[in-house]
Amino acid sequence: MVTTTTPLEAELLRLAGSVPDPELPVLTLAELGVVRAVHLHGADTVEVELTPTYTGCPAVEAMSADIERLLREHGMREVTVRTVLSPAWSTNDITGEGRRKLREFGIAPPRVLAQEGPVAVALGPTRTATGLPSPADPAAPLTCPHCGSADTELLSRFSSTACKALRRCLSCREPFDHFKEV
Repeated sequence: MVTTTTPLEAELLRLAGSVPDPELPVLTLAELGVVRAVHLHGADTVEVELTPTYTGCPAVEAMSADIERLLREHGMREVTVRTVLSPAWSTNDITGEGRRKLREFGIAPPRVLAQEGPVAVALGPTRTATGLPSPADPAAPLTCPHCGSADTELLSRFSSTACKALRRCLSCREPFDHFKEV
């Protein structure tokens, strides 16, 4: 079955995607890659498909409320935001613009995963050099968003949110968040 997007659906998708992420307001939901589709049902009823970054994401309620409010302000009488878990969200869904904004905000963006699917997790010491191969791309070092140095270390596997790790640059000595690859 082939579906076509109407100009109004494209505009509603653009509007829904323009909502800032509640946890990382420097990014829009489109740049984060979580707004998947918009389906118009009649002249003023719309359904938005939203895929959370992980199934227990507490920000989904805020995202949904913000999308509903914005689309109602733009003439939609009924707005439904439906959580869609398949296909699962991946950090590969973050746009190039989103990655640039994260870096400028002082958060190391996730490396692009070389392949889709599960990411291997290795347990080890709390502090590890990031020059070690990563499951995302063994050849890509994690660089400091402040000075660009690849000489960084992991301080904690979790930071301000579960999707970020706390790292420190050994060159400029500045701590920074790293948006983990999934």
